[in-house]
Amino acid sequence: GPIPRERFDIDAFFDADTEVPGGIAVREAGFVGAVDGFDPAFFGISMREARGMDPQQRLALEVAWEALEHAGQAPDRLSTTPTGVYIGQCSNDYAVLMQRSGDASLLDSHFTSGVAHSVTSGRISYLLGLQGPSLTIDTACSSSLVAVHLACQALRSRECRMALAGGVNLMLSEDLFIAFSHSRMLARDGRCKAFDAAADGFGRGEGCGMVVLKRLVDAQADGDRIL
Repeated sequence: GPIPRERFDIDAFFDADTEVPGGIAVREAGFVGAVDGFDPAFFGISMREARGMDPQQRLALEVAWEALEHAGQAPDRLSTTPTGVYIGQCSNDYAVLMQRSGDASLLDSHFTSGVAHSVTSGRISYLLGLQGPSLTIDTACSSSLVAVHLACQALRSRECRMALAGGVNLMLSEDLFIAFSHSRMLARDGRCKAFDAAADGFGRGEGCGMVVLKRLVDAQADGDRIL
């Protein structure tokens, strides 16, 4: 749908001419609503720390918890288990916005951990007390796919017995919209039309997805609900 005004004012940037510096040639993309909504107390996080956290970290925490519940795994009973976390993440809009604000008070100790990609996976492992591998992967558009691939390899090599794998992406700034427009990479209607003769670029989108993985033999032995 339309680019939400709480992200940025598209009317101030829109220009169908991709040669115009600083212009955005599209008005629509795929957005998640209310990405600023977060219950830090649920995760034992202070309001001050939550403010320094990239919303991608917050969203990944929420979806990881929900994924475990959906899989019948009590998140508060996984401490010390050999469970791995593999997260795909490649954008850093929140860090850009924090630095652009000019408010030096925002650049505190929580900023350093709040915008680091490595902390997205590490925060999940730390919160749940997990002792398996924990890493964030940036391979651009394939980040979440590579995260799942590495999680499967770790399960097969028995580096972990269970794994959370997925990816997160939020579009909080106009900067990449401008760069992609100038590069003529974006579809004018904001929609992907892969393998179609009408394909004219890609549509940007955001979201978070997480899956809970086990080797089949272990899932069967544990009586898990298997999808």
